[in-house]
Amino acid sequence: MLNRTPEPTFSRRSRWESHPIARALRGIGPIGIAFMLAVIVVAGMYGPRIAGPLVLLWVLIARVPWRDLGFVRPKSWALTIASGILGGIASKLFMKSIVMPLLGAPDRNPNFDYLVGNTAALPSMMLYLILSAGFAEELVARGFMFERLGRLLGRSRNALIATVLITSTLFGLAHLPEQQWAGATNAFIVSVIVGTVFAVYRNLWTLIIWHAVFDICALLMLYFNIDKTIANAFFN
Repeated sequence: MLNRTPEPTFSRRSRWESHPIARALRGIGPIGIAFMLAVIVVAGMYGPRIAGPLVLLWVLIARVPWRDLGFVRPKSWALTIASGILGGIASKLFMKSIVMPLLGAPDRNPNFDYLVGNTAALPSMMLYLILSAGFAEELVARGFMFERLGRLLGRSRNALIATVLITSTLFGLAHLPEQQWAGATNAFIVSVIVGTVFAVYRNLWTLIIWHAVFDICALLMLYFNIDKTIANAFFN
């Protein structure tokens, strides 16, 4: 009696990974590029609250490994959290007290005056900044866009520089309608910094914490009405 070699079995996940739709969304063909452009348009029009879930849906349908977006387990969570917190605080203070005053930016955007002393809005705004600004914006601007542009442009040094500049420009433009030129410029410069960090280390967790802390610092400056004091600390 001959022993028949059992036929290999494939999981539902592995079968779907080879599906034409999944392959097309993962690739940089017409469908892959069209989806990338769609995410850029949605992010510009509706912000990360819509673009973020759209990218998460793409990850699930296209079966893109999470590590390709920068979701890798760090060697030390304590170091990752600490560097994210310190990076967020330091970059916010640096931008608010030195860079933006040198560029002639106003010391406060009047669109956010309602946050001064607004205790009722504080918890919900903090949660929004963590989920939307911290997680969703970094997922789209760094995780998704670096993965897409990495496939399109390659991963050479020049390609990475182009990726940082492209993503930072788009990130700045997305802040233009609500925050005018000052907010867009601030977003562009910070995006260059965090984009460079991501290009080197490829760890999105640090940037999620960094971004959330950066925006929470901005919120607390408004809440305690000290943003103008910090903006004029060195240049009156």
